[in-house]
Amino acid sequence: MKVDWIYALVTPFPTVIDGVTSKELIDGWQGSSTGPFSGRPFLMDAATLAAFSAVWGPPAPGIVQTASSDQLLDIAWRERPSWAIIPFETLNPRWKVLSVDSQSPIDKNFVGSQLLSGTGLGYPLLISFRLSCIDPCPVSPLPVLPPSNRDPSKMTIVVMTGTTSLVRGTAYTMNIKGITYPGRDIQAWLTQADITHISNETSFYAGCPPPVMDLKGLKFCSDPRYIALLNYVGTKVVELTGNHLIDFGPQPFLDTLALYRQNDILYYGGGANLSDARQPLLIENHGNKIAFIGCNSVNIGQYPTAANDRPGAAPCDYNYVTQQITQLRSQGYLVIMTFQYYETLDSQPFDAQIRDFRLMAQAGATIVQGSQAHFPQSMEFYQGAFIHYGLGNLFFDQMGYDPSIPGIRREFIDRHIFYDGRYISTELLTAMLEDYARPRPMTADERAAFLSEYFSESGW
Repeated sequence: MKVDWIYALVTPFPTVIDGVTSKELIDGWQGSSTGPFSGRPFLMDAATLAAFSAVWGPPAPGIVQTASSDQLLDIAWRERPSWAIIPFETLNPRWKVLSVDSQSPIDKNFVGSQLLSGTGLGYPLLISFRLSCIDPCPVSPLPVLPPSNRDPSKMTIVVMTGTTSLVRGTAYTMNIKGITYPGRDIQAWLTQADITHISNETSFYAGCPPPVMDLKGLKFCSDPRYIALLNYVGTKVVELTGNHLIDFGPQPFLDTLALYRQNDILYYGGGANLSDARQPLLIENHGNKIAFIGCNSVNIGQYPTAANDRPGAAPCDYNYVTQQITQLRSQGYLVIMTFQYYETLDSQPFDAQIRDFRLMAQAGATIVQGSQAHFPQSMEFYQGAFIHYGLGNLFFDQMGYDPSIPGIRREFIDRHIFYDGRYISTELLTAMLEDYARPRPMTADERAAFLSEYFSESGW
């Protein structure tokens, strides 16, 4: 009986480097690494050490530090920079999973076990165990073991994005260069997820005036043809907590809800009335139960929100929302709570924002996200939840025309991994806005600078 056990190379979450080569990994084991973790011991438990010693040979003296599996994460965070080898099933969001030769077990296209089978090549952190018994065997029948500790049929990937508004300069550029032009460079990031989230702040309106390059106008609508962009990037879920959904009255918003239904796009955080807007969006995917809830806190006489007789975004009623989260958690749902909060061109959330986001974590939310931020904001782990106070824009035309806010072009796209009913990892994808419309993946230098800055801003 053969069992393939997948391990992950991990490091504390606020680490800039994304991966190593298998040569750097083996050189590190042998004590001759010149890579990013040169001279740093591998952290692992005793069972993992025994397994890899049997395959790779004994490690160089002093190159491995063992501890019980429940202590490794805290040790790694205290002794940064640090790296560890852990079994896949023990992943925790406070770990960052490093790729090895561009392979990562939290990717859907991970094929390490297939490459290793019978060849000895491929992902180096896979160990095959065999269970056998010499006659006369005292145990009959032999216990049935799972073929692996990683079953892709139990994995759900959710990609969350920041502010989208297909208006002004973005819409103008789309009309010239093509409706799907904004998604050209990041389509693969979004379509490879099981659930792709877009927070679209604007209603589609057949009577929408032609867009112009007016970067200060604040009355928004989008041509219904632009739904093609959302389909192009694989949108499964639209958040409707935005401030501009009713800019042209309630009917365009009601028509927008119908357009989403026609395109098999689910929505939450807004609706045809208050009851509809408050409904959590419940999704079961690969055995994982995920609930989306959202609300708009910017509703005191400034922007219309949903009421019993009026469509719009769900207003934030914190008592109601916390009760919803608690109830959904009791039903086995992993809750993703998103806000349209007060906006600020600052990487740091203000005190009330911290208070309200943490309240959602205390109620049991797994992910808490600010979808309002045009300027990306810091993040934290709090009572088991991952809080990202603001991701920045996705498709919106802010190109840093004000020299005092050059960081407004930078964007986070958060890739969350759920496995077998648990939240196990988050990967921060990073993009830079070009041409008033098109996010592109950051260069290596841009990404390193961006992550370094925001890990520092997050107190790490």
